[in-house]
Amino acid sequence: MSSISYADAGVDVEAGNQFVNAMKALVKSTARPGADAEIGGFGAILDLKAAGFEDPLLISTTDGVGTKLKIAIETGQHSTIGIDLVAMCVNDLIVQGGTPLVFLDYYATGKLDKAVGLEIVRGIAAGCVESGCALAGGETAEMPGMYAEGDYDLAGFSVGAVARGHLLPRLNEMAAGDVLLGLPSSGVHSNGYSLVRKLVAYAGLNWHSPAPFAAGKTLADVFLTPTQLYVKPVLAALAAHRASIVGLAHITGGGITENLPRVLPEGLGAVVNTSAWHMPAEFAWMQAVGNTTQAEMLRTFNCGIGFVMVVKPDAAQVVLAHMQLSMPAARIIGQLQLRVGEAVEYSA
Repeated sequence: MSSISYADAGVDVEAGNQFVNAMKALVKSTARPGADAEIGGFGAILDLKAAGFEDPLLISTTDGVGTKLKIAIETGQHSTIGIDLVAMCVNDLIVQGGTPLVFLDYYATGKLDKAVGLEIVRGIAAGCVESGCALAGGETAEMPGMYAEGDYDLAGFSVGAVARGHLLPRLNEMAAGDVLLGLPSSGVHSNGYSLVRKLVAYAGLNWHSPAPFAAGKTLADVFLTPTQLYVKPVLAALAAHRASIVGLAHITGGGITENLPRVLPEGLGAVVNTSAWHMPAEFAWMQAVGNTTQAEMLRTFNCGIGFVMVVKPDAAQVVLAHMQLSMPAARIIGQLQLRVGEAVEYSA
């Protein structure tokens, strides 16, 4: 009887080892104080003292990219999907005032394609560098029979820290009249893609079709635009104006409608002025194709506002000016009010 190996079952251990060796330089480029970004061990070590923290609280987040992966897979464009993975985790982490320190990824596929894998990891490393956190480890899982040919899935995990007295939101300091600053999104980010895909199909188009709303770009070019990383500008604003910023919200699945109330105290709601910013063309196009209501758009997509800051009124203009240095399209989009109905109400 012939000997049956792991490779005969569809798992190439040697190819996996070669992949790990090939990505080591990318991983090393993300090193930061407190995390050396060395891979190959059984766990990642985080030295909080070396990272600059004496009495911190740890914050951990996890997320994926959702069905946006289907567009990357179908078009063979994998270079930015790793940035999305990092952004979805670290943008959540800074909401509580934390500094991202380390990131870990989980990459699962039926058959490892080294070129695709390296392209994904290159994006992850770029996102880590941009957000100042080390790619401290991860897992590559080759699982034949679990995924269709060419398919893969990604999950990300981030750990950060915040000084004990700097945790957000500060619910007891929020009051009616506090100002909402909206930070622009870079597009759809990584939420609502089941609806995006349905609307593109309903319009009779594919990902290689010219985007009807963006000259010189395909639909893939537009809808694979990576999620905006808010880490550096938001942390800089906190360092300069910490006393005036009482809450932050990452606008992900559920839009402003469902995400802003997550950081508000009981009894307070928000009124958001939708005319305060211009909804990007891709959202307007999708709304027209699907005859989708404004309410449905606002509870599915970010609609152009990817992050919201809750700021005390006397500091709103100063904080806005600070944010506009790095994000010129930052805007005042509303304020808090005593809640009498829905947690978020919209005005035009």
